[in-house]
Amino acid sequence: MKNLACALMVAVAVGCRSPRAQMESRLYVNPALCAACHSAIAKTYHETGMGRSISQPQPGNTFAEGAPEPTYFHAASQSYFKMIRRDGKHYQGRYQVGFDGKPTNIMEKEVHYVIGSGNQVRSYLHRTQRNTLIELPLSWYAESGGQWLMSPGFDRPAHPGFRRSVSAECLFCHNAYPTSAPDRRGEEAVFPDALPEGIDCQRCHGPGSEHILIAQQGDAKASEARAAIVNPARLSLERQLEICMQCHLETTSSRLPDALVRFGRSPFSYRRGEPLGGFKLYFDHAPGAGREDKFEIVSAAYRLRRSACFQRGEGKLLCTTCHNPHQTQHGEAMRQQITATCRGCHAATLRRMTADGRHSASADCATCHMPKRRSEDVVHAVITDHFIQRGPAGPGLLAPLAERQETPDTAYRGEVVAYYPAPWPQTPDNELHAAVAQVVQKSNLDAGTRRLSADIEKYRPTNAEYYLLLADASRQQGQLDEALPQYAEALRRDPSLVAARLQLGSALRLARQPSPSIDVLQEALQVAPDRAVGWYELGLTQIEVGKQQEAIATLEHAVAIDPDMAEAHNTLGGLWLARGDTAKAETAVREAIRICPEFADAHKNLGTLLSAAGDLTQSCHHFEIALRLEPRLASARYHYAVALARMRRFDAAQKQAEWTLRDDPKNAEAHQVLAALLAGKGRRSEAVAEYRSALSLRPDLGRALVGLAQVLVASGDKAGATELLERATASQDPAAREQAASMLRQVRGR
Repeated sequence: MKNLACALMVAVAVGCRSPRAQMESRLYVNPALCAACHSAIAKTYHETGMGRSISQPQPGNTFAEGAPEPTYFHAASQSYFKMIRRDGKHYQGRYQVGFDGKPTNIMEKEVHYVIGSGNQVRSYLHRTQRNTLIELPLSWYAESGGQWLMSPGFDRPAHPGFRRSVSAECLFCHNAYPTSAPDRRGEEAVFPDALPEGIDCQRCHGPGSEHILIAQQGDAKASEARAAIVNPARLSLERQLEICMQCHLETTSSRLPDALVRFGRSPFSYRRGEPLGGFKLYFDHAPGAGREDKFEIVSAAYRLRRSACFQRGEGKLLCTTCHNPHQTQHGEAMRQQITATCRGCHAATLRRMTADGRHSASADCATCHMPKRRSEDVVHAVITDHFIQRGPAGPGLLAPLAERQETPDTAYRGEVVAYYPAPWPQTPDNELHAAVAQVVQKSNLDAGTRRLSADIEKYRPTNAEYYLLLADASRQQGQLDEALPQYAEALRRDPSLVAARLQLGSALRLARQPSPSIDVLQEALQVAPDRAVGWYELGLTQIEVGKQQEAIATLEHAVAIDPDMAEAHNTLGGLWLARGDTAKAETAVREAIRICPEFADAHKNLGTLLSAAGDLTQSCHHFEIALRLEPRLASARYHYAVALARMRRFDAAQKQAEWTLRDDPKNAEAHQVLAALLAGKGRRSEAVAEYRSALSLRPDLGRALVGLAQVLVASGDKAGATELLERATASQDPAAREQAASMLRQVRGR
């Protein structure tokens, strides 16, 4: 009893705002207490994927003692990644080969958790100094006997690097309920110092403290002890299935969204036995959108629900019909279990078809009717397709796949339709959530914003988050005049909503209202002083009002809170450059690149700094990286064109200037550079047109005035040249003023 009391003192109590959770007085306990009486089940359960869904790093889930440190070269980002073990700790590192052929942008992050059982994949998590979690870029895949490759979603040039945040919703399906669980959707997910390892017994059976206390009183209390814990088998068939679906139902992992936790519910507030739709609502692509046969890593329940066997089974076909949640089954045992389940309904049909020669006598139903396939989102994983097909599957299911590259141009754009619960209850709350689903990931932004606005007007919800998300949607459409009062309404309804205050401050800055922006951001930071993004936004606003020294201090505070905020380092570089401190500017920009080598704008800024310092070859190297990462970054192409021209690589410079204007036709400086290049090739009429385009955009652009004057002089139009040169002598560009004055003397014959 003493051990029990000690264990209960450290029991895991779930922090949650839902009334149901607040009313639940029974505590979650250390699952080791469950194992004391249920040792056999606990032992086999620990070997399941759920039991090993998250763990601390050790040789068995990283790499073997004495083995070489695994290293992988990622060609798309020109980066090397490696796993490291040092002084009993595990790290993941990254470096690139620099311009001089030596390692550069070297960075390491300690591995604090291994996520995934290893049946298919293991990925690695780092806990920051703020107790947020980030996913690391290198993962281990079981395919081909084990191989190290990029984590899902990272196999592209501009991948997240060491900056992909792990949300509370993500961790919900990989561990038991942690203490101090993030309890507000949309806020930064800050976790406790230690996380439970794996899904524990209580995710399906409920909190165990009352059950254990009664069980300690002996056999006389056995019936009461059983009543104090949930046996899922005693729940309705629908509730039994939903216990599995809380984690195994995902309509898609691409941007849609696939599900929304209901407003007012925390990410960890689902309780076994309650209707899943009371916690989370699920959504899908619209019919006819070409996404009907999607097959993804967490699509088991989604695919099963498409099957005729499920739809005609009156709810009797459950996950547990074939799977024992307490024990992993593989190979022959699993095959026999599935076959027995199939024959329970189809034995007579199978006998007739076998006798008629229309079906083989095979005792292996799954191979043909539930084949293994390569998943579309985790392309190095081959898993069972739970869509029970009538006939054998077609060929090519195991063929290699390239990781999908979801961009704004390729992402789904269309209606987001309600999927579960089914049928969908037509309640005001559900309709509001369905409207939010249209805009929250921009799948149906225009129509969705109108729909959400109309539903808010119709139903007048009290929850402030509806107004916040409507404001975000309006802002994403560039409708700041509509977004600002919506942010204000969200704050009126819930003044503690930090996200709304930060977004309002940012929107005011974009709306050219810097003074109110500063006031709002400072109010937000009084409530949440640890929000680095708030300090960053405040710094940007201070820059706009000319308070550069204050902005430097603010941004330095932001990076003190979050040293990996590459955007703040990059902005600091610009501030130091404006103050003439090129050494500090270069240090800050290089730090941004070290943190995030995939940061195109930082490479552009470093290229510009190096170009100004005369290091043209290395500057071009960084411009090329920026454009590989972000091909349509027009400012990088412009500066690249200038550097190439200074290197007398005129054809290459002209091509970059033309590409700049393709993406940014109002770039006056690019028109001027292209004009100068054309003039140098003797293409005067084309040069004149480009110079005039530049001056139509920037009438005071000194270099364009001087350049056009030079062409006019060469063409014999001294009067036109004189007018231009007189204008150029008033230019803000000292070099242009000096050149104009010199030319003016020559034209006038002095």
